[in-house]
Amino acid sequence: MAQSGSTMQLTRAADYAVRVMIHLATLPAYERALLPALAQATGAPRSFLSKVLQSLCHAGFVASRRGQSGGFEILPRGREASLRAVIEAIDGPICLNLCVNHQVNCKRKSFCPAHPVWAKAQKAVMTVLNESSVAELALGSAAPIAAPYVESAQTA
Repeated sequence: MAQSGSTMQLTRAADYAVRVMIHLATLPAYERALLPALAQATGAPRSFLSKVLQSLCHAGFVASRRGQSGGFEILPRGREASLRAVIEAIDGPICLNLCVNHQVNCKRKSFCPAHPVWAKAQKAVMTVLNESSVAELALGSAAPIAAPYVESAQTA
């Protein structure tokens, strides 16, 4: 059988979401960053990152503001968010295999020898992602790149 090159990995959108959330969490509270600065800091294309940021705003992790003093600002809920919450805000529920999806009833579950392995792996992934918060990861991150930021939302 030919290999398809398929791997179990995050989507690019989820990866960029994690990157931008960590970057925003390195900024002082109430400080906003412009899209070009965020694209530069995360290595993401602006147009694609814009869509990711829309999803993060919709999830209540980030706020956006238009205009001269606009930009994107991480909200307290975003700083406290787990990596799981960020990824699921972009991609929906994380599921290693269809048989461990709680919304699907796998008919093979009771006799499949692989099911306990999938369930254990799913639980381990969820534990790691739940225990890793944006704020904790931001603490270990390098200082934000000097780029076009806007003034603090408190002073604007």
